[in-house]
Amino acid sequence: MIPRILVIDDEERMCWALERALSKEGYQVITTTKGLKGIKLVMDKDPSMVILDLKMPDIDGIEVLQKIKEYNSNIPVIMITAHGTIETAIEAMKIGAEDYITKPFKLEELKVIIKKALRVNHLQDQIDYFRKELSMKYGRMIGQSDAMKEINTLIRQVAKTNTTVLITGESGTGKEVTAVAIHQASNRADKPFVVVNCAALPEQLLESELFGHEKGAFTGALSRKKGRFEIADKGTIFLDEIGEMPINMQVKLLRVLQEKSFERVGGTETINVDVRVIAATNSDLSAAIAKGSFREDLFYRLNVMRINLPPLRERKEDISLLVNHFLAKFNPSKAKKISAEAMKILSQYDWPGNIRELQNVIERASIVCQESEIKPIHLPKELIDSTKEIQDPILKLPDNGISLIELEKQLIIKALEKHNYNQTKAAKYLGITRPTLLYRMQKYDIKPTK
Repeated sequence: MIPRILVIDDEERMCWALERALSKEGYQVITTTKGLKGIKLVMDKDPSMVILDLKMPDIDGIEVLQKIKEYNSNIPVIMITAHGTIETAIEAMKIGAEDYITKPFKLEELKVIIKKALRVNHLQDQIDYFRKELSMKYGRMIGQSDAMKEINTLIRQVAKTNTTVLITGESGTGKEVTAVAIHQASNRADKPFVVVNCAALPEQLLESELFGHEKGAFTGALSRKKGRFEIADKGTIFLDEIGEMPINMQVKLLRVLQEKSFERVGGTETINVDVRVIAATNSDLSAAIAKGSFREDLFYRLNVMRINLPPLRERKEDISLLVNHFLAKFNPSKAKKISAEAMKILSQYDWPGNIRELQNVIERASIVCQESEIKPIHLPKELIDSTKEIQDPILKLPDNGISLIELEKQLIIKALEKHNYNQTKAAKYLGITRPTLLYRMQKYDIKPTK
């Protein structure tokens, strides 16, 4: 698009001269000699830039600047000032003016300032666009549970540093979303965010993917290719499923983390990079170290800052927020609601696939439901069946009756099994205190471990 420049100056001759000179440069130019009219033109014409005289007859130039910034803070404004009002021009810079130029000035000088301001504004628009694209692609952190508040605090703290981060958690808990949140909150937010799935490629291809290759390095290497580390320079690289990385590649990754340099496959040139590394895994890396499938020295390099994401079943208070978020995502033009009965089922389900599974369920329900409200009938049958026992345990009682003592004992055993015999979690699940649970375990001779 051709940039549209609005000139607000009380001298008609200045307006005429600027319109003539800037039109020759290929800009669309609008002019006015009134400050109030200039404010209206900003709202009506949405200019790419404003050139504003500091002294206006009907309204002070500073006030015009404030009104423009209130309407759209992203519009760059260049102030025109006289020698005696430079201090006021500096004040205008503090309010948000992009630059200022002092009368009398050379047109060539003004043209340079205009090009610079438009280029900076264009770069900022690109940064905002890519940030929005990242958020749309990967989503955002959602949750008000204590666990999520703690994680959001950790993200804010670690984002300010260049520390390597290891994100752990079950599949579907939002590890990639967490990595994006760290990147966006860091001073690298306007630089690349590069994702590598370490489990998706065999060793040779993974090496080429990470470090690049030279022409002729192997069959099919028809030209030089930059690797992901080189592309991510000054930005962030996210190594997903790091636990699946082949052991030989782990040695090469360790060198990059230590020396911040590498060579392309088939090359001899050492390439230095400044990259922030975030890794993620749903594997038990300690067990992998014990088995010899993961290097201990690499683990310590990655595990500088650990963020462990809880499974959805441990933060069920966030389910309603996530459901509403996904409903808005999959029905942007026509918001759908979810019935209390359907929400109860979603809240009781254990979500082995975590947030990813919940997202898929809501997407499916949004397609299946042709009404404005999602009901239990629109949810997957297996999900409803798995929660039936919880919704109405009386359905499971035999016709000839049951011992209340036996029922209580079985409930306690089921709660302990469900939570891997974690007594604190089992007690919370049953709505009792841990001492009460211990008392009843002794009463019914229930062993504290499997």
